[in-house]
Amino acid sequence: MKYLTLLFLSVAIFSCTEPKNAQDQASDQANIGNQIQNKDYTFRARSVSPTGGRTIQLTTNYDMRVSKDSLVTYLPYFGRAYSATPGTTNSGMDFTSTDFEHTFAPRKKGGWEIKIIPKDNQDIQQMFLTVFGNGSASLQITSNNRQPISYEGTIIKK
Repeated sequence: MKYLTLLFLSVAIFSCTEPKNAQDQASDQANIGNQIQNKDYTFRARSVSPTGGRTIQLTTNYDMRVSKDSLVTYLPYFGRAYSATPGTTNSGMDFTSTDFEHTFAPRKKGGWEIKIIPKDNQDIQQMFLTVFGNGSASLQITSNNRQPISYEGTIIKK
């Protein structure tokens, strides 16, 4: 009798979780695609991988917000700095840019490749954001004064 009750509860619990159907996934992809084309999206970092280091899980909300007129980046940095950046007091990838180049192209397997070049930031050379069809994303930042660093996360749906 205990086994029958346990089996019934297991079936009841698992039947409540409904997988996303193809139509919902297509809708999510279209929504993310519109956000990227309109330059109105937020990348939320979940983990960071420094060059030559181990992956670090992030517990605080670090993000990169892109809009038509600004790029606001609030991300941690773990790694080696080759020289100090004059005029900065922070040690992370914490900056705002109002003059940046934003180009994107669709990926062959779904998703998008985005290249961002902040023109008014002396430290950041370029940023590559790979967005997958399910909304997960990978961000690589190349700096003039620091080792490259990678972030894994998601594109926040609006």
